[in-house]
Amino acid sequence: MKTWLALFLGCLVCFVGPKALPAAETSAKKVFILPIREDIMPPLVYLVRRGVKEAMEAKADLLVLDMETNGGRVDTTEEIIRILNQFKGQTVTFVNTKAFSAGAFISVATQRIFMTPGSVIGAAAPIILSPGGGGVEKTPETYEVKMTSAVSALVRASAEKNGHNKAVIQAMIDKSKGLTIDGEVIVKEGQILTLTNLEAEKEYDGKPLLSAGTANTLDALLDTLGYANAKRVEIKPTGVETLGFWINAISPLLLIIGIAGIYIEFKTPGFGLPGIVGIAAFAIYFFGGYIAGLSGFEWIAVFVLGLVLVALELFIHPGTILPGLLGAMLMLVALVMAMVDIYPGMPSVPTVPQLELPLRGLFIALVGSLITVFLLSRVLPKTPVYRLLVSHSASGVGSVAQQEQKQASRIGQVGTAISALRPGGKAQFGDDLIDVISQGDMLAKGQKVRIIGHSATEAIVEAVG
Repeated sequence: MKTWLALFLGCLVCFVGPKALPAAETSAKKVFILPIREDIMPPLVYLVRRGVKEAMEAKADLLVLDMETNGGRVDTTEEIIRILNQFKGQTVTFVNTKAFSAGAFISVATQRIFMTPGSVIGAAAPIILSPGGGGVEKTPETYEVKMTSAVSALVRASAEKNGHNKAVIQAMIDKSKGLTIDGEVIVKEGQILTLTNLEAEKEYDGKPLLSAGTANTLDALLDTLGYANAKRVEIKPTGVETLGFWINAISPLLLIIGIAGIYIEFKTPGFGLPGIVGIAAFAIYFFGGYIAGLSGFEWIAVFVLGLVLVALELFIHPGTILPGLLGAMLMLVALVMAMVDIYPGMPSVPTVPQLELPLRGLFIALVGSLITVFLLSRVLPKTPVYRLLVSHSASGVGSVAQQEQKQASRIGQVGTAISALRPGGKAQFGDDLIDVISQGDMLAKGQKVRIIGHSATEAIVEAVG
């Protein structure tokens, strides 16, 4: 057992452990270009996460945000800033025409900001979009104060970390502050600060206001930074980021469908539609994690291994407990780890904050699955749908009538419980190994039992002797 476990853990490390880069690939400088060319909305998180992880795996020297955006959601901005903080190399924002609102927040999360001629940055006050995205609503005063305070703290922390002027950032967010430097009024109280490239690079006390300089093109910027001959990798949007967002938004529902489908499959003879639907739901769930850049296909392998162990427990060696228990644990671990955000170079064991969101989703799914399975066990056998499932998926059973006739012929048969009944389990009746359930009694393995009825595909038994 110890040898088998060691081999399994070794394979797992091979799946999830960090991969060393060949020495030849680490010699030249590497620059990764990450486009921020759309509104700051949830699908963009997937693109940024993928780009940052690829840059970290390649040990890139420089990460450039090619910025042109009108802004977007604060929660999405927070997530993007958190992701950018994982990258340990140099970070630069290249403002390509505009970086408004959330775009300004994200720009401050990089170490330096450069701008094209005629570009602008700022106008970062929190706003509320009207329903349907038709425009901007007036922000209630109390809500505006609360939002301004929260956003201000977030952006000030990023500015302080990267050496930007916090007063400049504050003036972009809070119109009540204004900004005066060396006696010069940059923006009056009651107005939100927005800077052109020339205003942003103007120096006060020997330090630029916000921008480190102006560059006509991205190539010119890389030349200025000393990366003209560096290996350049541009992260391209794949078009599946939006799909990944919606898949992960319904991930608890996918888990409920997957668990319910597998449950029905185990409770009906043969293999049919419920099993296909359940497996498809789990496959989509893992695919969503892959698109999101959260996990690779290694956790699918762990999940399948767990499912195989559970199947061995149920159909090949019932009553042994250990394979089924280990299989269930592997399945749960795979479902959680498929949604854990781990970056290259980080410890393979996730921290509590990393586990919080996946565990919350799994908890919702498990509660929903228990309710769904309970309702299905009570309602489904009485519906025409169940008869259709049995008649199409039963192996060796031609129709519902034949199934019912076979069950009726078993009434009164005496067999032996080959697993403890708590109250469900397995019992052997001649050459047949079938699912049984007691009337609430806990019966020990080896107990003689008699069939007295049926509930769906399970035989109801009582103790004999």
